[in-house]
Amino acid sequence: MATDYDASRKTEEEQKEESLEARRLTSGDQDKTSGKVDEDETESAESYELPGADLSHETLSIEVTPKQADEFTCAACFLVQHDSRRSSPAADLCRDCA
Repeated sequence: MATDYDASRKTEEEQKEESLEARRLTSGDQDKTSGKVDEDETESAESYELPGADLSHETLSIEVTPKQADEFTCAACFLVQHDSRRSSPAADLCRDCA
C-alpha cells in the first residue's frame, strides 16, 4: 500500500472510525439499500426533450439582442464575439478558433 507522506495526519479517533467502517464492509454487513436506485426511471425520462418535439407551446424567457457594431460572427464556430476577441483585424476568426 502506498503512503502519502504529504497528507495531513489523522487523529486516533479518525483512524478508529476508518477501521470500524472497513470491518463493517468486509464482514458483509453492508447497507441494504446501497444497490438500489433512488429515482424512478420514468420520472427522469419525462424531463428529456426529444429531437423534433413540438415546442410551439413553449415561450422564451430571455431577450435576444441583435449583433452590435463592435461584434463579429466567427467563421469557424459561428459565435458572436466582441471585436477584442478577433484573431487578426482582417480575419473573421475568434482567438479560440485561430
